[in-house]
This record gives sequence, C-alpha cells and structure tokens, in this order.
Amino acid sequence: MLRETFVHIPGVGYRTEERLWRSGIRSWDDFASAPRPPRVAQRQAARIGEELARSADALRRGRHRYFARTLPPREHWRAWSEFRDAVAFLDIETTGLSLGRDAVTVVGVYDGHRRRTFVQADNLEDLPETLERAKLLVTFNGRGFDAPFLRKAFPRLPLDQIHLDLLHPLRRLGFFGGLKAIEREMGILRSEETSGLGGFDAVRLWRAYEEGDDDALALLIRYNMEDVVNLEPLASFTYDALRTLCLDRGFVTADRLLASPRSRQSGSSRVRASPGRGRVVVVPGDAGNSA
Repeated sequence: MLRETFVHIPGVGYRTEERLWRSGIRSWDDFASAPRPPRVAQRQAARIGEELARSADALRRGRHRYFARTLPPREHWRAWSEFRDAVAFLDIETTGLSLGRDAVTVVGVYDGHRRRTFVQADNLEDLPETLERAKLLVTFNGRGFDAPFLRKAFPRLPLDQIHLDLLHPLRRLGFFGGLKAIEREMGILRSEETSGLGGFDAVRLWRAYEEGDDDALALLIRYNMEDVVNLEPLASFTYDALRTLCLDRGFVTADRLLASPRSRQSGSSRVRASPGRGRVVVVPGDAGNSA
C-alpha cells in the first residue's frame, strides 16, 4: 500500500490521492509513466514526481524515519507490508494509569519470531537497545498510553519508528472497545489462565509479586505476552481491510486471522464495507467456506 500512497507528499490530500487512483494512477510507478493527471497543475505534478523519487529512494534504503515523518499518523498502517520484517509488537504494564505518578513494570516485545519480556528492577534497562532495531512499532492505544510512559521511563528513547496504533484504524473499520473485546469479536482466544484478566488485574499481580509472589509475576508476564502476540493477526487483518476500502471498495478475506492457532477452528468470516458509512464488519460464513 505504501507504493500506492500519495498523501505523504506536501500539498496532496485525500481528495487528490483518490482522484489519482480513479484516473488510473494507482502507484508511484504509474505516476512516473503516465501523462500529467487531470486537474493537477504542471508545477504540482512536478513536485509530486520529485517527492515520489525521494520516497522510492527512502523505501529502497529502508529509511523508515522518512515515512514516520511524512505519513499522517492515521495512515502509518500503510507501511505495514513494506516494514513488517523489522516490526516490534509492544505492550506495557504499569503500576496504574497516572503518567505523573505510576511507573512501567513489564514490557513485552515480539518481532514475529522472538518473544522478549522486560521487567522493572531486572532487565527493563535493556529495552531501548531492543527497540532501536525496530522500524515499525505496533501497539494498541500505544500513542496515548505506552509511548508516553516509555518516554517518561527512558527520556532519551527516540521512539521514531513508524507507529501503527491499532486502536484508531480498527475504529475506522467499525471495531470498538478494548483489545480483549475486539479479540473476542475476531475469534482470537486466550489461554485459560489469562482469560478474563484486564488492566487492573495486571496492577494487582504486580503488587502481589512485590509482596513475594513469584507466580503472580509469571502470570503477569503471560498475560502481557498474549496482549503482544495477538497484535500480529490484528495488524495483518487491519492492513488488508483498510487497503481494500481504500482501493477496491469490496471484500477482503480474513482467512489468515481465522486460521491462527489462537482463533476459532470452525466456520469462516469475511470482511465487507457497509455501504455509505465507510465501516467494515465481520460477517460469519458457513463452516468450510471462505469469502
């Protein structure tokens, strides 16, 4: 989707981008090879061409900061496909909700292969080195919660990655509520040990650990890591659905999501746009069929 994006270019808004798509210019390569698009001034077309050349060079070099800076924050999801090989799925636990009073206790990070947990007074100081290797950060409500707490804990941590905060794109798709509620709607199941736990339980478990209960920490770490790894199918689903809405206005399968070991093993679903509202809903299908 990144190579089909134009809204990161100064002076190009959503209407101009959609007009380019409708005129048959669906990608950066299309723009370079096509005549000047309709209703785009020659000077503006030249500026777009120059910026697309810089964009192509940045993508070729893997310069994620260029796109983190130029893409509108609500469109960072568009970089998922190109930068997912350097991803960090992340979730934090804290002693409470007050940024000024509470502190980070546990941080889970998953790069699609390796799961790592960082714990206060143990190895939390190693977190910045791990995050420095990531080019794409995926969270749920990370802009409003995780990132501010991490900046407080690590004032020199730049957190300059492309940031896919799934809370907002999932709302654009019609999924509301917290992470656990959306997981249930999507069919992503949690372990028996962590099912039903929430943010206040995480605070309670940390307090129990501070009082000497090592089992409480083990459960907290498991709860946190389930938050983290469940972001992967949600991110993939979100990217497919939003890309479809942007370019095709049609159907997109959710087979990868439903085939996950953490999800339902029966039935199928498809994702469709609700006409006139720009929403996407999950539509259950017959067992054994796919959309």
